[in-house]
Amino acid sequence: MNYKMLHTCIRVMDLEKSLKFYQEALGLVETRRKDFPEHAFTLVYLSDASGQYELELTYNYNPDKPYEIGNGFSHIAVAVKDLEGSRKKHEEMGYKVTKLMGLPGSPPRFYFVTDPDGYDVEVIRAD
Repeated sequence: MNYKMLHTCIRVMDLEKSLKFYQEALGLVETRRKDFPEHAFTLVYLSDASGQYELELTYNYNPDKPYEIGNGFSHIAVAVKDLEGSRKKHEEMGYKVTKLMGLPGSPPRFYFVTDPDGYDVEVIRAD
């Protein structure tokens, strides 16, 4: 059997803030949206230009408190050619970003930026 990766789902507190982050900071585009007002939630799917994989933002209407990300989740990863320019852009947008880092013994090739809900996104230099 062959399996194809389809999407990753994250729950968000403020759909508009999250959409702004993923669209403006990472250049993702909304591919589809499903509203379920009778069940008090909305699903928004975002993808890159390739459209091969999606990020699903699940917004439950009027959440009581922020979601606990947990200690098992680590991060989402994206690739970009201009790593330094991307990092500068994210800093200028006011998002929390780390310094440029590399694996032990390797030159810097990634950093992390945090979305409005506290999810980390690893931004890696594209080969």
